[in-house]
Amino acid sequence: MSLHYALLGMLASKPGTGYELTQRFDQSLRNAWHASHSQIYPELARLDEAGLIEVVEEGQRNSRTWGITAAGREDLRRWMTETDTDRRVRNETALRYFLFGLLEPADRRVALERERKHLEEADEEFRTVAAHLEALDGPTPFRPVVDLGQRLNAVFSAWVDERLADADEPPAS
Repeated sequence: MSLHYALLGMLASKPGTGYELTQRFDQSLRNAWHASHSQIYPELARLDEAGLIEVVEEGQRNSRTWGITAAGREDLRRWMTETDTDRRVRNETALRYFLFGLLEPADRRVALERERKHLEEADEEFRTVAAHLEALDGPTPFRPVVDLGQRLNAVFSAWVDERLADADEPPAS
């Protein structure tokens, strides 16, 4: 169901082709929700059939640019304001964080250092996305979310650094 609303949200921001929407997922939402071509195109067909989106332009090689309809905006508004979020999440990173303490010190250090490297790479990605958004003409509704990602990444980085400082402690029993 979240892909449904992710696509409506992206199209509420700006119309796009299936290809462009896939690119936008990779550039903006990939830390929150992953979607591939094989998921996006069938969902676009379902949204179109439901009257929530429509073709606003046709291009070369049967390329279609999709835009959100008034019904789609209302569906997105209702979901955002009236529907409770399913907060049950499968988060492999959180699971690993939970289990770090079970590793022997040498393995724990390796796992934590790998996580530290990933967080440094994520920080660089956030800076790149932030710079891209800052360069756009006009305001963007997604800049505050990038700021949130940067802040969360800093918290995770500090936590990993603390765990690295005590990585040589024996594992929990």
